[in-house]
Amino acid sequence: MFKTGDLIIYSTHGVCRIDDISDMTVAGETKSYYTLHPINNAQKLQISIPVDSDKVMMLTLLEAKEAKEILESFRSPGVEWNPHPNNRNREFLNVVHSGNRHEIAQVINTLARRQSEALLLNKKLYEQDRKILENAKTILVKELSLALELSEEIIDQQIAAYLSEEPVATT
Repeated sequence: MFKTGDLIIYSTHGVCRIDDISDMTVAGETKSYYTLHPINNAQKLQISIPVDSDKVMMLTLLEAKEAKEILESFRSPGVEWNPHPNNRNREFLNVVHSGNRHEIAQVINTLARRQSEALLLNKKLYEQDRKILENAKTILVKELSLALELSEEIIDQQIAAYLSEEPVATT
């Protein structure tokens, strides 16, 4: 169980702070709820989630060691490219929703490399791919910056540097 003040990763909202844990009555049923907000949300979005919910994914923030491993993973070639946009979109969204940061990083890696290739050809990345890249990368970069105590700009620069290197195949 999380406690008030904890930073967590919540679904597609990214890094959130737990503001309160209190009992609420919804539809005649009283339960304990987390009240949280995304830390990068200017509109002060407030989210309430039942403490005992098994439908909602809330994860603790990465430790520095794992964050370094994930950052280094941008040196690898990423995941296999599915040429069918709808299937690829489904696969990539499943990875993003899984919460596995190592796999999410590899999806971001692949999409970022494809975006660079497209730009060299004066083309654009498929819109669904671009949205996944943008949203997943924003959340991951924020989490890496918190875990490594570095600015988001430095994390972005490091990822860009790794992506510009020749990928190192892993076995």
